[in-house]
Amino acid sequence: MVLNKRITIQTACFFYMLFFSIAVFAQQPADFVNPFIGTSNYGAAFPGPIAPRGMASISPFNVAGSQNKLEKDSQWLSNPYVKENTFLTGFSQVNLSGVGCPELGVILLMPTTGAVEINHLTYGSTYSNEVAKAAYYSVNIDKYNVKAEFTASKRAGVSKFTFPKGKSNVLLNLGLGLTNEEGAMVKVVSPSEIEGMRSVGSFCYNSPEAAYPVYFVAKFSKPADQFGVWKKPSKYEGTEAQWMTYNGKARMMENTTKMVVGDSIGTYFSYQFDKEETVEVKIGVSYVSIENARENLEKETGNKSFEAVYKETYDEWNTELSKILVEGGSTEGKTIFYTALYHTLIHPNTLNDYNGEYPEIKRGKVGTTKNTRYTVFSLWDTYRNLHQLMALAYPQQQSDMVKSMLEMYDENGWLPKWELNATETFTMVGDPASIVIADTYLKGIRDFDVQKAYGAMLKGADQVENNPLRPGLKEYIEKGYLSTNHRGPVSTTQEYNASDYSIALLAKALGKKEDEKRFKNRSLSYRKLFDKNLKLLRPRTADGKWYEPFDPVAGANFEENIGFIEGNAWQYAFMVPHDIRGLIQLMGGEKAFSSQLQKVFDSKQFDMANEPDIAYPYLFNYIKGDEWKSQEMVQKLVRNYFQNQPKGLPGNDDTGTMSAWLVYSMMGIYPIAPGDPVYTITTPMFDKITIQLDSKYYKNKSIVIEREKNTDGKIKTIELDGKKLPGYFISHDDFVNGKTLKVIQN
Repeated sequence: MVLNKRITIQTACFFYMLFFSIAVFAQQPADFVNPFIGTSNYGAAFPGPIAPRGMASISPFNVAGSQNKLEKDSQWLSNPYVKENTFLTGFSQVNLSGVGCPELGVILLMPTTGAVEINHLTYGSTYSNEVAKAAYYSVNIDKYNVKAEFTASKRAGVSKFTFPKGKSNVLLNLGLGLTNEEGAMVKVVSPSEIEGMRSVGSFCYNSPEAAYPVYFVAKFSKPADQFGVWKKPSKYEGTEAQWMTYNGKARMMENTTKMVVGDSIGTYFSYQFDKEETVEVKIGVSYVSIENARENLEKETGNKSFEAVYKETYDEWNTELSKILVEGGSTEGKTIFYTALYHTLIHPNTLNDYNGEYPEIKRGKVGTTKNTRYTVFSLWDTYRNLHQLMALAYPQQQSDMVKSMLEMYDENGWLPKWELNATETFTMVGDPASIVIADTYLKGIRDFDVQKAYGAMLKGADQVENNPLRPGLKEYIEKGYLSTNHRGPVSTTQEYNASDYSIALLAKALGKKEDEKRFKNRSLSYRKLFDKNLKLLRPRTADGKWYEPFDPVAGANFEENIGFIEGNAWQYAFMVPHDIRGLIQLMGGEKAFSSQLQKVFDSKQFDMANEPDIAYPYLFNYIKGDEWKSQEMVQKLVRNYFQNQPKGLPGNDDTGTMSAWLVYSMMGIYPIAPGDPVYTITTPMFDKITIQLDSKYYKNKSIVIEREKNTDGKIKTIELDGKKLPGYFISHDDFVNGKTLKVIQN
């Protein structure tokens, strides 16, 4: 009996240790992140470290020089890193993820050995042994036998260089960058500190007057044995230029602590090591001032080691990614899912400094916030799904994003359209902020000034003169559509319709019945552009006639065309998600609608790489008996376009929009009509998905989506807490107030 008891205790201890080991070594959500996904196929992602919603980020910079297959100035490139390139010229400290225009990608650090060389085409190098994961990136720089490692806090980047014995250098190049905006300032404060500024701006090269500074402070773990500043001036012609012995030649200013200003400038810190040594460089950034950049650096990294900063940021990523836990499925599937969720948590990102200060939009003033002031609102993209995902799983962030939009309205007089670092680029078309705000409020996130928001929405929707949000609004109100006198008249009309519908929904919630009726009617005006013979939307001229000649296919692959923005008649044919029932009637009934929708896919007109048609795979859910087509199509698109490899995004991630589509699609729900708090349902791609709910906004702690997979067949029934749903749609309120959404397959 004693022996048996001893065996029982030993067995219990064994299983305890086994369970403990499994728990310790089990992969966390952050461990599934592969930052290389989206670094090819023009995904415009970068593999370097960033904190969730971080201001600072570090990316290897390999898009300069003819040694690279894809070079930033020989074609349109909007990212500092391309996986298939091979020539590295530094590591940029502020970057954008998944955007369509070049911006930021500046303040480049580069470790070298031997004599100081300041030409990036000369000091650049091939590289090997890249490692990228959440909050960490490392690489070996072949030419110098240097290992470079990187991590980041929210407002500071941390670099660690392991140098071989001999002379070693850390270069800070302020001339090179992804953007071709010029102008910088640098000052060596001491042998272990640098401060300065780099001018950036001109997003899409359409507002050069809107350039702005990014400030920085760099601190080195070891004081330099030698340091200096370089400046390469332009080359001049003429008599006076003959007196300039330095004309067009780089000047090297050794041991100077003077402020240096110019275009092609930089600093070097040099060391003489008698054995292998490590140098850490911490760089804090700010869009307000050098003083704030220094405070950001001190408050966030202080005396912390590289490893300590990495662990803090990794833990933050793991906390954020754990808001959605998936079970079952393959490791590949989890990698694709969590990397997509990771990409949705980069933008919009933090603009305010540690002390709460941020640059106000357009004014040149400094504002202060107690919350988070967000920036990088690519709203033409993100209004379709990303903000809905934030409202569901990260409602506090979404609330602060809406508050940021309202602050921009106070500062600029208009809601944002495509805001970037306190500049309004007015890129793309439509009035998307109205959709996001209405959607947020209708989901129960109401801790913002809704009356101010509603007034801002009405201003954008009704002011016919000098309206940067809605050009051509007078014609739209009078005729119900924009004519060919305006850019992309059909798709712009559809965008205005979508915003008007969201305003109508918010008006209803606020008890404003006249506005509700007015904007509901306005939202249906796309019908005036419906050609019943083609069963497509078609541009009209100013006199109301159909535009001729009309080619429904023209405009694919981002080619310019008369009627549409970034798409053609097929890719916009069903982009009226607020009135699908009305569109079904226009097309002649459910059978005709389903047949026309199928043609989009059969004729290869569906474009997974762009926003206008990304909801189309789900539209079969409106047709009873055809819902299986949505299930098949969504799974096929996920398999074909989203993969665990650099080309694993269908194209530009559009600040997380494509990734949000994937997150929703793999969970088995999708926000089918932006602004309207309703999800449509398809087959989940995991056995169980648990979405943690914020108790500040939702009464339940979580909502679970379960897949009961008897075969790989069609969905048989859908149940919410054991009660069968009548169809393939569920309201947001019903969803978050339930406990388990079960999808049962045949």
